[in-house]
Amino acid sequence: MGSIAWKQLLLNALESNTHLKHVSYMQLATVGTNGKPSNRTVVFRGFQDNTDNILINTDTRTRKIEELKLCSSAEICWYFTDSWEQFRINGHVDIIDGTNPDPLKLQQREKSWFASSLRSRSQYLWPNPGLPCLNEQAQIEIMLDPSVGPVDAFCLLVLEPDQVDYLNLKSNQRLTFRSSLTDAANKSWIVERVNP
Repeated sequence: MGSIAWKQLLLNALESNTHLKHVSYMQLATVGTNGKPSNRTVVFRGFQDNTDNILINTDTRTRKIEELKLCSSAEICWYFTDSWEQFRINGHVDIIDGTNPDPLKLQQREKSWFASSLRSRSQYLWPNPGLPCLNEQAQIEIMLDPSVGPVDAFCLLVLEPDQVDYLNLKSNQRLTFRSSLTDAANKSWIVERVNP
């Protein structure tokens, strides 16, 4: 029940704020390699098929990959400006790059690659993110064959939620959703109304 409830709240928020350009942008916080918080904005790429797992595309060469390999715990914070709703989604992140041995995960990675625009895909051919820029000239136009599968730098992150904190500032409603495993190793959710 809880998973359906928080996911439906999120889908409703996405729908009611769909006219805003920034509706798919959320913040992803990880534990930095120095033990300090590390935060950045990422793009929501949808839910993994038949789950409540959240999909995020990223570059394998970014700092967040190194951080997630050391500690897979992460949290998303998402604020919807028109409906005044905030979602904080905590969980563990699975990194799916081209070396992943699971064929089903590689298939999901490829599906996410082809669901992205050509412009977005071409960014994975740019020089390494975060390194000093050696060329002061304008970036070279990169040509990418639209039929070619994911490049090595493309990575799919799958966040499996463990806890969701939902806050609606218009109605002063706050709900927390916590997951637990049942005896049959299925995930179930407990929802609790808490003070805002």
